[in-house]
Amino acid sequence: MQDWPEYGLTSDVRGVLAEALRADTPSVMVTLHAAEGATPLGLGAQMLFAGEARAGFLSGGCVEGDVALQADAVLESLEPRRLIYGRGGPADIQLLCGSRIELLVERIDPASAAARRLAALSAARRPALWLSDGTTQASLAEGEAPNGLPRSLREAFAEALIHPALAGGAGGAVFRRFDPAARLAVVGADPIALAIVGLAVQSGLETFLIRPKGPQAAPPVAVAGYLRTPPAQALASIGLDPWTAVTVATHELETDHAALLAALPTEAAYVGVLGSRKRIPERLGRLRAEGLGEAELMRLKAPMGLDIAARAPWEIGLSVLAEVVAAFKAREARRTWPEPAAAAGARRAGV
Repeated sequence: MQDWPEYGLTSDVRGVLAEALRADTPSVMVTLHAAEGATPLGLGAQMLFAGEARAGFLSGGCVEGDVALQADAVLESLEPRRLIYGRGGPADIQLLCGSRIELLVERIDPASAAARRLAALSAARRPALWLSDGTTQASLAEGEAPNGLPRSLREAFAEALIHPALAGGAGGAVFRRFDPAARLAVVGADPIALAIVGLAVQSGLETFLIRPKGPQAAPPVAVAGYLRTPPAQALASIGLDPWTAVTVATHELETDHAALLAALPTEAAYVGVLGSRKRIPERLGRLRAEGLGEAELMRLKAPMGLDIAARAPWEIGLSVLAEVVAAFKAREARRTWPEPAAAAGARRAGV
C-alpha cells in the first residue's frame, strides 16, 4: 500500500475499472455489503485493484493493507474470497469503531460481459445494478426485467428491490447499486463561483462552469466543461438529470433569473442561488409570472448554502458544496432499485 492513500480520495471505482477494461487488464473489486455497527464509509464502500492502479477505501485504514494482500491472492487463484473484519474476523486486525464488516473480493475478467455492461451504462449516465456471488456476475439497467438472471443472483436482486441501500445481499450473492456520477453546473465567474468550482472539482464532482459571454481563455480550474452560452442553452447542452446540481452565483439578476427559469422545471437534484434574503420574494414573483408552479419554486434553495456564518469565498463555497452533497446523499439514501415495470404490472394484474 502507498505511504499516502490518495487512491482513497476516489470513492467511485468505475473510472479505474473502465481503464482496466480498455487496457485488457484483469482487476479485483472489493465490496462492503454487510455490517454490524457504524462503519466510516457505510454499505457499498468499494476498492478496486488493477495492476498498479487502485481506487476506493473501505474503513478508516484498519483493513486496507490486508485487503490488498487478499486481492492479490484472488487475482492469482481466480477464486473469490469472503472476508470478515471485527467480530469473527482475524484477531490481529481490529476495527477501532467496534463494528463488524463483510466484504466480497471478486476478480473482474477484462472480457466480462457484466463488467463491460456496467461500464457502458455508467458512460451513458444510466443507473446500473451489479449482482455477483463472486463467480457469476450480472449488470442490469434500471427498469430492465431480470429475464435469464442466474438463480444464484435472484435473491440478491429481490433484496435490492426492498432495501434503500447502495449494497446488500441474500442467498450468497451481493448487489451493489451504481448511480450516474454526480455533476455540478456552476453559473457565475466571481471569486465565490470559482471557490465553488474549485472545491467541487477537488471533491470529485464532474463540474461545469457557465459564464455567458465570458472570455475565451479557459477558467483557472480544470473543469469538465466551460460554456459561454446563455444559461438556458448551456444547461440544456449539459442535460439536467437527477444526479446533477445547479448553483447560480452571478449576482446579475437577469442571468440569475434565466438560469433558475431553465433549471427549476428539470429533474436536477438541487437548484440554488446566492443573494440577499430580501430579494427572494422578488425572484419568486418573477419566476411565478413566467409560469413556474409552486412545487418547482419550493425546490429553490435561496440563499443557497448551509448557515455557517460564511463570509470569505472559500467559506461560502464550502457551505454551498456541503448543501449540494447533502442533497445528493439524501436522494441516494431513500432510493431502492425500482422494480421492472413489466413485473410490477403483472403483479397488479394477479399474474
